[in-house]
Amino acid sequence: MPPVVLESWISSLQTLEGHTDRVWSVVFSPDGKLVASASGDKTVRLWDSGTGASLQTLKGHTDWVRSVAFSPDGKLVASASGDKTVRLWGSGTGASLQTLKGHTDGVWSVAFSPDGKLVASASGDQTVRLWDSGTGASLQTLEGHTDWVWSVVFSPDGKLVASASDDKTVRLWDSETGASLQTLEGHTDWVRSVAFSPDGKLVASASRDQTVRLWDSEMGASLQTLKGHTDGVSSVAFSPDGKLVASASDDKTVRLWDSGTGASLQTLKGHTDWVRSVAFSPDGKLVASASRDKTVRLWDSRTGALLQTLEGHTDGVWSVAFSLNGKLVASASGDKIVRLWDSHTGVVFQTVENCLVNDSNLQALSLNCDNALFIKEEWITKGERNLLWLPPIYRPCCSAFQDNLIALGLPSGMVKFIGFDY
Repeated sequence: MPPVVLESWISSLQTLEGHTDRVWSVVFSPDGKLVASASGDKTVRLWDSGTGASLQTLKGHTDWVRSVAFSPDGKLVASASGDKTVRLWGSGTGASLQTLKGHTDGVWSVAFSPDGKLVASASGDQTVRLWDSGTGASLQTLEGHTDWVWSVVFSPDGKLVASASDDKTVRLWDSETGASLQTLEGHTDWVRSVAFSPDGKLVASASRDQTVRLWDSEMGASLQTLKGHTDGVSSVAFSPDGKLVASASDDKTVRLWDSGTGASLQTLKGHTDWVRSVAFSPDGKLVASASRDKTVRLWDSRTGALLQTLEGHTDGVWSVAFSLNGKLVASASGDKIVRLWDSHTGVVFQTVENCLVNDSNLQALSLNCDNALFIKEEWITKGERNLLWLPPIYRPCCSAFQDNLIALGLPSGMVKFIGFDY
């Protein structure tokens, strides 16, 4: 067997199993304690982000569920379905509180206003609807698009709603009156993703025409056309400080752009298939990308360096999200599984030059942190328990595991084996 060089990677903390069809969307509650997932199996599931336990299965939809969102106070969950409805659920009990009926085609996207009083939904019936989250009443039907509406989002102050459509436009609406304020024209193919900058002054749109566009949210003027992708762009996000824009493309890359100048700053290469979702960590230091190549990747937003490749899914990954404190990453996949990953302090194995493990009976394993041995700083640990403190000369530059046996590759060139009996 040739030498194995163990590269840097990170383990999955939790594998959330229970869905019986692909998982399309995943989101953390505002306090980070819950994870909601939306699936093709017609259900939404609520999970404990700390333990991975399934807390509630929200049943009632009669077709796929494509989008899910928490209200700002975390008490409500909204879900959008191919059955033409939006449902509101109590996050604590899982009870179905309201069924919002009115759309005449599948609903692709759902969002709460910043104050939690409104719900916006985007549908294949070419409309956006605004609903009262307390009563479920339909308040406004926003008409003007001429093709499916894929994405809807509120501005940070809640006064505007932006919608992205297959009709190649983004529209801006008054959330109180439902009036159409601006039609943002310029894309030459469908628009699938839209986002507001944190200050609400900019709108970013991602299109199959291979571009991202930046618009003035007040005037509707096109400010920048961000060119560089060589295939359709499916997701766009602003950094928390608004200075960066990240875009995910079918060309297998993520790009980082300067939102002020439109300059391309970094091209993040590594994925081997379409990249479907992109997100910034709350501190803006990390970018997470989800790909059809079955992986999530974490990148340094400043340098563009690849920090981690999160492997474990067995089908394409469609959605990725950070918890509010940035410590966890959630990913939703076609393998019917949601995974939770530790973005900073999970199991990371570093490789340096000439650190090799040659034993044919050892291999690097993808670990579950609840029951597996791993190295964390100067400790050998199992789950959250510290088992053995490692003196400086025994702190490895790379490691490999099999059952209760650890091989430590040391800076001295030696390989040490440690077995545990418990």
